[in-house]
Amino acid sequence: MVKIRPFAAVRPPKQYVEEVAARPYDVLNSAEAKAEAGEKSLLHITKPEIDFDPIIDEHSQPAYDKAVENFKAWQEKGWLVQDDKPHYYVYAQTMEGRTQYGLVVCAHTDDYAEGRIKKHELTRRDKEDDRMIHVRIQDANIEPVFFSYPDNAEVNAIVEKYTAQEPEYDFVAADGFGHHFWVIDEQADIDRITEIFAGIPAFYVADGHHRTAAAARVGAEKRSQNPAHTGEEEYNWFMTVAFPDSQLKIIDYNRVVKDLNGLTPEQLVAALAEDFEVKDEGTEIYRPGRLHEFSMYLGGRWYSLAAKEGRYDDNDPIGVLDVTILSNLVLDKLLGIKDLRTDKRIDFVGGIRGLGELSRRVDSGEMAVAFALYPVSMKQLVDIADSGNIMPPKTTWFEPKLRSGLAIHKLS
Repeated sequence: MVKIRPFAAVRPPKQYVEEVAARPYDVLNSAEAKAEAGEKSLLHITKPEIDFDPIIDEHSQPAYDKAVENFKAWQEKGWLVQDDKPHYYVYAQTMEGRTQYGLVVCAHTDDYAEGRIKKHELTRRDKEDDRMIHVRIQDANIEPVFFSYPDNAEVNAIVEKYTAQEPEYDFVAADGFGHHFWVIDEQADIDRITEIFAGIPAFYVADGHHRTAAAARVGAEKRSQNPAHTGEEEYNWFMTVAFPDSQLKIIDYNRVVKDLNGLTPEQLVAALAEDFEVKDEGTEIYRPGRLHEFSMYLGGRWYSLAAKEGRYDDNDPIGVLDVTILSNLVLDKLLGIKDLRTDKRIDFVGGIRGLGELSRRVDSGEMAVAFALYPVSMKQLVDIADSGNIMPPKTTWFEPKLRSGLAIHKLS
């Protein structure tokens, strides 16, 4: 069963929230962040390399030093202010008329170490190290991680009680996504939420595997340095926004490949027919409509590819995934791509960009072929995490992303 507790968030006064709130560090490159960051933007703290002209290496010591300087300055200027007591918070996001309601809480590093915070992706040590440095130097979780948990009617009822009230923050960001935020301030509700989660068996990392791993490593590091450690210190906890799994939607995560591995387009289509029912769908965008169906853009035309019976294993949580089917039967078998993590011939396109982005990259000559996949379901994600398996790279894309800067958790 998972442990959570409330915390006194460092957050912007209402009049500054739209200026402070920013997209997460990992969805923008440095040049994009520099162009997007206004005076008060949290990007000056999460991507401090943008404060240098020219932009410097984001992993350099001057960049890390600038991050600390900016976090301190934002507090001194009153752009970030700490609440006077611990709370839980509700953070809701609206995209295309659909709203999902998350709880902003602190999760315990022991739950990660002991497997009650379940992951579905492998992490890279270098990316963990970078996030760990940021947590360590700031002594804070500047950006939240994104968890899901099994739906709970009583938690939903408490959330609905607060979301019926006027929100603390309520704005639509430049990307068109709505962000709404409430403070849970009644102690009885705070206590009850803590009690309910003590009966919830697991959290699932939806987005933020590297930040979760980094937070756990910083907690372990601080624990080893404290001979009087009790387990209740603030460094044992890290900030997450946790959503009921029934409210989350995973969107497609697609693939583009630079060349056809020596095949002509006609040879590739013919080779695909061994494992797929292949149909030419014409020049209009074709989107897969069900599991085990793919669409391919090649030579100015869209094709549907329906995997034949016996080419996948519905009883295997990994074998049933469309990313596995595509990797095994197309990317590896026909196009010679063995390792999705390291092969430079393949790139990945989040579904938020639309299938038109796939045809654009092929038509431009940058890529030779594109494949669109049917999205993974939350049930598939949970089944894989529960079985201890790991999804192939670039399988899930959650949207909207959490806005950074609505709440920050200090470790001391």
